[in-house]
Amino acid sequence: MSGLTQIIGNLFIRLEGFFSLVFRTLFNFLGNLFGFFGRLFGFSNSGYFLESDQVQSLKRETTQQSIEIEASKAPETSATSRRRPNPQMDYYRKMAQEVKKS
Repeated sequence: MSGLTQIIGNLFIRLEGFFSLVFRTLFNFLGNLFGFFGRLFGFSNSGYFLESDQVQSLKRETTQQSIEIEASKAPETSATSRRRPNPQMDYYRKMAQEVKKS
């Protein structure tokens, strides 16, 4: 039975390699075709899909201010803080100690 699973596994690996080779060439062709038309119609210019520099700088300033405000509101935790005691874990610890004693 192991030989059959090995044959099926190898078949799938070979099919995957074949399809990746075929579809890679197809997708490269389509990418080049759409890229050509994008450059032809001017869609690759940064001014077409990016906002002006003034609007971007305003957005950056407001996001930086909000990040600083949120960081100051965060509660401070000590690096040596331990977890809260969990009563359920205490129950299991006691049970394990009892098993060790017997």
